[in-house]
Amino acid sequence: MLPSVAVRHLAGLPGRPLLVVGPSLGTTVDRLWGSVASALPGWNVLGWDLPGHGASPAVDRLTPGFSLASLSAAVAAAVAEVADVPFAYAGDSVGGAVGLQLALDHPARVTSLAVLCSEAAFGTWPTWPERAALVRAEGMAPMVASSPARWFGSRVGESDGRRAAAAADLAAVDPESYARACEALAGFDVRPRLGEVGVPLLAVAGADDLATPPAVMAELAAAVPDGRLEVLPGVGHLAPYEAPEEVAALLVAHLTSPAPACN
Repeated sequence: MLPSVAVRHLAGLPGRPLLVVGPSLGTTVDRLWGSVASALPGWNVLGWDLPGHGASPAVDRLTPGFSLASLSAAVAAAVAEVADVPFAYAGDSVGGAVGLQLALDHPARVTSLAVLCSEAAFGTWPTWPERAALVRAEGMAPMVASSPARWFGSRVGESDGRRAAAAADLAAVDPESYARACEALAGFDVRPRLGEVGVPLLAVAGADDLATPPAVMAELAAAVPDGRLEVLPGVGHLAPYEAPEEVAALLVAHLTSPAPACN
């Protein structure tokens, strides 16, 4: 059984080339990607929310958990219900991991890939089970208290309204859905398959990102046959939210660059 994800229309018109964008854990896709989407002329931009986040329903506590592979299959199915055409994809953090899984498991659907502030092996982090147990026991309050320090780089100061807006979205997340997303990330490691990614990859790192630092993103870009890295100064873990103008410019260049010639 696939998890339930809701797809939102963020910008553009039907009939234009399709770009699908994905969120970071604890965020909503419209908050994270809204400013970027509005700066992408010529594209029809759809976004999806994690279960229990934003517009997506909470998980059914009586059903088993989900994996990143089943989450990516759910995203592919939900997008097809809206626009059953191949699409470019961009995602931040868990949204980027879903993008990698989509490119590997649904290669005919994905035409181009941008992975921001993410990695190919979230399963190597030892803290996921503890985080899942914490939110099940205490709700989202501990995450609201601790996440801003992990999320933002030096560009977003303590008084920046984006901090409070993101924290409010996080506080509204369903704890069980968040916990299951943590458990899905605990099982994610596609490093052995990165050579199979058959589309151009743009890897975007935040120079201030402690969770997925530039060195991790550089390894990802180097492992994909047609991958390249861009690093944004002063940016933390939520690059589309922290630096929407730069991210939009990088995406425009990436999405319009010609395919490499075959030798």
